[in-house]
Amino acid sequence: MSFKGFTKHDFNAFQIEGLDARMEAIQDRIQPKFATISEDIKSDLKILAGNEMYLHIARHARRTKNPPVDTWMAFSHNKRGYKMHPHFQIGLFDDHVFVWLAYIYELPGKPQMASLLLDHMNELQTTIPDSYWISTDHTKKTASQPITEIELDKVLTRFRDVKKGEFLVGRHFTSDDPLLQDGKHFIQEVKKTFETLMPFYHLSLQATK
Repeated sequence: MSFKGFTKHDFNAFQIEGLDARMEAIQDRIQPKFATISEDIKSDLKILAGNEMYLHIARHARRTKNPPVDTWMAFSHNKRGYKMHPHFQIGLFDDHVFVWLAYIYELPGKPQMASLLLDHMNELQTTIPDSYWISTDHTKKTASQPITEIELDKVLTRFRDVKKGEFLVGRHFTSDDPLLQDGKHFIQEVKKTFETLMPFYHLSLQATK
């Protein structure tokens, strides 16, 4: 089965009140689509990464009261988890889909990875298209900005020096973007995004060697 796209019904899951009810909607509406997307892209991602990339679907298991404001799938070379490694994400807030190469605060070796990225900042700036976005906090959609509106050196320096600092780079697709309703086209854009970001994924892994 191929991915058919995201719909308003999917985004409306985040309007449902209550943890249990919203989680049920996420599990019924969105998580099966994540599994289908994985089937469509995992072989290409494995080739790009040069190793197996394992799917992790957010379970939001630690939540006991507040319902999640977003949900995501992640791909990591580690079968047991992804938060401790650079990883790729596809997910939804209530008003957009995000496609990230993600470095979040739980990452060991964060200063070393940030320093490597700072050393290659010119390459980052010339390789990453102006249509891409940057986030400094994966939990807040307000932490995302177009790459043309940020000072990349300051973002990477904060990622290096601040314990909770994060760095996510990739694409935003608003919920009303017709592309999201065209599963084949969306998958093509995801693959293109991961291909663009893959050199920086490989670069950052050098910090762990």
